[in-house]
Amino acid sequence: MISRRMLYAAGGFVLVLLGVWLWTSRGAGDPPQGFAKTNGRIEAERIDIATKFAGRLESVLVKEGDVVEAGQVLAKLDTAEIDAQLKEAEAAKRQAEQQLDQSDALVAQRNSELTLAGLQLERSLELVGKGFTPQETVDQRQSAKRTAEAAINAANAQVAVSKAAIEAAEARIHRLKVDIADYTLKAPRSGRIEYRLALPGEVLAAGGRVLTLLDLTDVYMTVFLPTSEAGRLRLGDEARIIFDAAPQYVVPANVTFVASEAQFTPKYVETKIEREKLMFRVKVALPSEILKAHANIVKTGVPGVAYLRLSQDAQWPTHLDVKLPQ
Repeated sequence: MISRRMLYAAGGFVLVLLGVWLWTSRGAGDPPQGFAKTNGRIEAERIDIATKFAGRLESVLVKEGDVVEAGQVLAKLDTAEIDAQLKEAEAAKRQAEQQLDQSDALVAQRNSELTLAGLQLERSLELVGKGFTPQETVDQRQSAKRTAEAAINAANAQVAVSKAAIEAAEARIHRLKVDIADYTLKAPRSGRIEYRLALPGEVLAAGGRVLTLLDLTDVYMTVFLPTSEAGRLRLGDEARIIFDAAPQYVVPANVTFVASEAQFTPKYVETKIEREKLMFRVKVALPSEILKAHANIVKTGVPGVAYLRLSQDAQWPTHLDVKLPQ
C-alpha cells in the first residue's frame, strides 16, 4: 500500500509542476520588451446604402455575402411617378419650342410691317412736301410706324419668354433625370454586402436603408491601451495581429489612429486592466494590398491579439515574424 508520506510527496510534486506551468504560461503571455499587447476584434468600414427619396423598393439585386464592385447596381426603386413627371417636362419643352417658333414667325411679320410702315411714311413725307398729300396722312403713317415698332418689341419679348420657358423645361428635365439616376442604388465602392435590410415591395422613407456594405480595403482592429502605452505610439508604427481562429498566421498592420482623449473601455473589449480605468482608443489597420490578395477570407468580428511596437529600437521576436496564408 502507498503510505501517506508518499501521497504527500506526490501531491507536492504535482503542485510544483503546476506552479512551474503557471509561471511559464504567464511569462509566455507577456509582451516582449518595447511592445504592447492587447485584444480586439476585426472591423471594416461600414457603408449604409440608403434611398435619397421616398418610394417603393422595386428590386434588390444582391444577397448577403456577395462581393460587389464600385458602381455596380445593387437595388432599384419604382420610378413610375417620376417617369411621368419627366414626360410632362419633355412635353412642356416641346410646347415652349413651338411657342418659340411662333414667336420667331411673329417677329418676322412685325419686321415686315415695320418696314412697310417706314416706306409708307417716307412716301407720305415726299408727297406732303409737294402738296399732293395732306398732313393728316403723314400723321397716320407716323402713328402706324410707331405701332409697328411697339409690336416688334412685344414680339421680341415673346421670343425671350419662349426661350426662358425652354430653359426652365430643360432644367427640370435634367433635375428629373438626375433624380431618376438616384432611384437606382449603386455601390459607392467595392466591398461585401453585410446585411440586406429591406425587401422588394416595401415603401421606404427618404434615407431608408436597404443594404449595408463593408469596405474590404479598409479593415482594422480597434484596441484600447493605457496612457503609459498609448502615449508612446506614433501614427504609422508597426503592429502585428494574430487571430484566434488562425493562430498559425501573423498579419502585419500599422497604427492609423490614436484617440486624443481617454475614454472608458467598452464592456465587450477585454484588456489586462479593469474596465473602470480610462483607456485610449487605437486603430490598427491592415495593409490594403494584403486585404486585396486575401479578400475571400477577410471577415469582420473575428477576435485576436494585437502586438504594437512602442519603441523604434525594439526588434520583433521570431514568433511574431510575418506569416501569411498562401
